[in-house]
Amino acid sequence: MALTEIKVPDIGDFDSVGVIEVLVNVGDTIKVEQSLITVESDKASMEIPSSHAGVLKELRVKLGDQVAQGGVIAVIETADTAAASAPAAAPAQA
Repeated sequence: MALTEIKVPDIGDFDSVGVIEVLVNVGDTIKVEQSLITVESDKASMEIPSSHAGVLKELRVKLGDQVAQGGVIAVIETADTAAASAPAAAPAQA
């Protein structure tokens, strides 16, 4: 298992945006592209998705926080790449 930081992606022309909703909890199993938080600028709101799948180990933002591009939202425990691909590499039986 490996720990992976999930960071705020490009949020456009804003220095920072406010967190208006937290959609996950520590211990949740997260899928790739699952929304983690909702942020809002003075023009629009946007959900921030996870770039990795795994178990949420740490949530580093809370309701009302300001986040900026590159800031860490959460830490997810992901499966090792070798372990995740092992079933696909198994030889077929005749």
